[in-house]
Amino acid sequence: MGAPVSAGFDLEALQAWLAQALGCGRRIARVTKLGGGAIQENWRLDFADGQPLVLRTEAVSTVPLSRGKAEEFAIHARVFAQGLTVPRPLALCAESQVIGRLFYLMEWRPGEARGRTLVLDPEIDRWGPPLARRLGEECARLHRLAPPLAELGFLAPPEANPAQARVRAYRRHLAERAVQNPVLDLALAWLDANAPEPGHLALVHGDLRTGNYLVHQGILSAILDWEFADIGDPLEDLGWFLVRYWRFGRWHAEAGALGPKSALLEGYREAGGVLPDDPAVLTYWQLMGTVRWAVIALMQAERHDQEGEPSLDLALTGAVLPQLEWDILDLIEVLDGAR
Repeated sequence: MGAPVSAGFDLEALQAWLAQALGCGRRIARVTKLGGGAIQENWRLDFADGQPLVLRTEAVSTVPLSRGKAEEFAIHARVFAQGLTVPRPLALCAESQVIGRLFYLMEWRPGEARGRTLVLDPEIDRWGPPLARRLGEECARLHRLAPPLAELGFLAPPEANPAQARVRAYRRHLAERAVQNPVLDLALAWLDANAPEPGHLALVHGDLRTGNYLVHQGILSAILDWEFADIGDPLEDLGWFLVRYWRFGRWHAEAGALGPKSALLEGYREAGGVLPDDPAVLTYWQLMGTVRWAVIALMQAERHDQEGEPSLDLALTGAVLPQLEWDILDLIEVLDGAR
């Protein structure tokens, strides 16, 4: 769960806001920073009585791809209403003076999210494939939310082909930092030239992978971390889930270290999700996801190396780039061989 630490913000001010926002006088007994979250921070609030809550806010510095708390809360509330397995969102604090940053509250859910811990469970071969199927079903339920979404008016559909829109965004982020990387340059050119015809648009999670959902006793407890949600091609979520890096050493278990890719896709299809006739299209989005993770890794390393934010997590994220470059070149070779 994490260790109790100083939250670095005024607990009395938070206590007063809680009383007003939730209409109760519960006293905070313990504040615990939850593990993970190089871009966001999650704090468990324990009370003298009743169930704990989770306070979610931004880390000291973030990345430009990440949404602010007000938008993330609105997205979280909408997918909760859609029936997805997410913690109940409770209240948004849009006033930075309470703890120094915007934040929102949600219910606490039990479970483990860390991929490197989950893959050590000796029972993963039993519960992993059914969980992959369940996550496919959750994806299909999410992707029924198609624009326009009145309550999420800040989510604008891409102006052009969704794949090419992503390529432009990643090129822009690299150019803003004057980053030169031959493998990424090659991959972005390949993705741009071979972009598939766009299908229907939908709300996509943007970061659905092992590490961003909770597993409790082999069952899905909650899907987390909606700060990258956007309007895009639904295959983007599936391709991201299949990125090799998220297998945490269980390389044979293509669906996020849980089981075969077929389990994820069967759950998606049976819940109404639409898959392409050509399987290479999904591999294209797996390549796109790998390129995206490489771009984020470069940005995270910059936070550590150039922006003076000391963090072992950030430093280690930058160190994964050679593995991602290898995966990128391998996927391009696979896709070229399928043409």
